[in-house]
Amino acid sequence: MKKILSLFILVFFLFANAQTEFVFVYFKDKPNKAAFYANPLSELSQKSLDRRTRLGIALNDQDAPIEPSYIQNIRNLGFTVNDYSKWMNGVAVNATPEQISDLESKPYVQSVERFIKHPNGGKSALRKINKFEEFNNSVGKTDFNYGDALAQINQVNLRPLHVAGYTGAGITIAVIDTGFPRVNTGSVYARIRNNGQIKGGYNFINKSTDIYNTSLNNHGSYCLGVIAAYVENSFVGTAPDADFYLYATEDADNEIPEEQLYWTEAAEEADRKGADIISTSLGYYEFDDPRYDLVYADMNGTTSFISRTSQIAAEKGIFVLAAAGNEAQKPWHYIIAPADNEKVFTIGGVTVTGSSSSFSSYGPNAVGLVKPDASARATNTYMGYNNAVTSGSGTSFATPLAAGGVACLLQAIPTKTLSQVRDLLRQNSSLFPNHTDQMGYGILNFEKTLNNAALSTAENGPKSKLQIYPNPVIREFTIKTDEKTESLELYDSLGRMIKSLKNEKTNTMEGFPKGIYFLKVKTDQNHYVEKIIKQ
Repeated sequence: MKKILSLFILVFFLFANAQTEFVFVYFKDKPNKAAFYANPLSELSQKSLDRRTRLGIALNDQDAPIEPSYIQNIRNLGFTVNDYSKWMNGVAVNATPEQISDLESKPYVQSVERFIKHPNGGKSALRKINKFEEFNNSVGKTDFNYGDALAQINQVNLRPLHVAGYTGAGITIAVIDTGFPRVNTGSVYARIRNNGQIKGGYNFINKSTDIYNTSLNNHGSYCLGVIAAYVENSFVGTAPDADFYLYATEDADNEIPEEQLYWTEAAEEADRKGADIISTSLGYYEFDDPRYDLVYADMNGTTSFISRTSQIAAEKGIFVLAAAGNEAQKPWHYIIAPADNEKVFTIGGVTVTGSSSSFSSYGPNAVGLVKPDASARATNTYMGYNNAVTSGSGTSFATPLAAGGVACLLQAIPTKTLSQVRDLLRQNSSLFPNHTDQMGYGILNFEKTLNNAALSTAENGPKSKLQIYPNPVIREFTIKTDEKTESLELYDSLGRMIKSLKNEKTNTMEGFPKGIYFLKVKTDQNHYVEKIIKQ
């Protein structure tokens, strides 16, 4: 939430900062990059290198560290340097126009990027937005009882992946947000704490490991709670067995251009640690100092610093998901950066009935690219927080809901490229090949995506068709397959295994209540999860 400034304070702020502006100084080269190529583990973890190998992504100069002497040169000129980016090969400083000219003349400097794109301000100076408005106004195991999470998990058809054993295990998600108070103590996070699934974190705002302080905005804790919280018989997140890095980059009380650098530093750290997914429910277009405001024409995927660095993260093999924004009923109306980038998978919001959430930002991006890419539940989304299950609204929550599903999908199809996964997710969403400006290609469908991914690849070898008939079932059903069945397990609509069936072709469902069930079939060649309707 942002502070309300009086006209006097705002005028004083603008006057005091009129002589300096936030800029990024790009260096010309990386003289010591050969040392990095000789020893990549000096900069990247083995998990990060393994991800690149698996996806066929080569190391390049972006991966090499910044030349330390160049940073020191900038400091020797009298600048304070707190933030830098190895991907962009430079540092961020506040400088006067005269200092900018001087920096541009240095032999080690390639160029200086000014974050002020519209010197007269993109919009009125007398306004203060609250980017967490909707949020503040609402608030291994496969036999899960999903409780309150059931409807939102069913809406994106994720439960069959969980039943098949794809719960995010082995997948690492970096959550980049405000802060994570209560995550270190709250009972809803006990499962991921006790299982060692929180691998680390950092506060890039104050440059410390202080991510759990209760003075921090708890938006990040809620977003994590959509993916990872677990409350027996009451709530299960979308990827309960994934690993997590927690990064604080958003100063919820202020909107400053430095936050784009904080986010970039977090993304680079996520890459170093080997993260597979970034889930971020942050976005930018208006700032406390209106000189830094963006306009819709800037939502082209390349103008904002954060949109460009989010693309680099994707090119490093990280699946980046970003919230479309909650601007539909505000003057802005459209998606916000970095959701405008082509390689970012942008998530819009829907209600429990599948219609667009009224607040969900509109696409396309400024060059006509379909955005959002797809949608998930954003109105009255359930999550765990601290010691309870609660709900809130905003594309902030649709995004981690989708990110958890992507984690389960990546676990199931680890050899697919990110481009292939993005295409599969779009092509199997509810509206494809059509789209709308609020929902993109529609509501995600993870089971359909997984099934079609399996059909489109030869990596798993040819598969015999498994048939269940009759379906719907009145009394008995028969399994037809050329493969040898080894086990049959029946799950109810809450995801609980209710019966281990006899390993026979024909099984009875007499005595079972009417409804939807899932049959998990293990054969000598494959695993199948099939939906059964009992009449």
